[in-house]
Amino acid sequence: MLSFFAGLGLGLSLIIAIGAQNVFILRQGIRREHVLAVVVICALSDAVLIVVGVAGLGYLLETMPWLVDVARLLGAAFLLGYGLLAARRAFRGEGEALRVSDGERADAASSSRLASVILTVLALTWLNPHVYLDTVLMLGSIAATHGDGRWLFASGAVAASIIWFSALGYGARYLGRWLNTPKAWRILDGVIAVIMIGIAASLVVPVVTGR
Repeated sequence: MLSFFAGLGLGLSLIIAIGAQNVFILRQGIRREHVLAVVVICALSDAVLIVVGVAGLGYLLETMPWLVDVARLLGAAFLLGYGLLAARRAFRGEGEALRVSDGERADAASSSRLASVILTVLALTWLNPHVYLDTVLMLGSIAATHGDGRWLFASGAVAASIIWFSALGYGARYLGRWLNTPKAWRILDGVIAVIMIGIAASLVVPVVTGR
């Protein structure tokens, strides 16, 4: 069980950070839109990546580092676009989701809206190069040091993802009392824009400088 708790602790330490994925989950949780779908996709994606890393695919990233650069550029392009959309929402004051009627909530939960949310969270997850470096390469490498206990280590890391994403998605709704005005949502979208564009820039710099 020491391997399990080692994986749980390392998994939490890697995932609890202000990143594009966490910001999106937080926003969906506050808006109470498709939270279950977002949490399940994030947790399941992490589980797949952890299993792949423990199974040895981390070696591929070590031997083909250009794959990381490709992921960096694709991720940066997506995050820049998402950040600019958030900036536009902040500028125009379009974030009034907590004040809509029940009928409007039903419209927001339409299949087209759900498809958009799913595509966004998939892009934020799978176009993030850090997820491959942290989840596949780092966790995979450390898991290997646990020998026969590596899958218990992986189970702990998967549990960490499930715990964190569930807490973030469903705990965010309690912030609603402070985000029930258009001004509060404009501030939130402004913060989201800064974070997304900042992360996009941080992904491009290593590719340009060769570091």
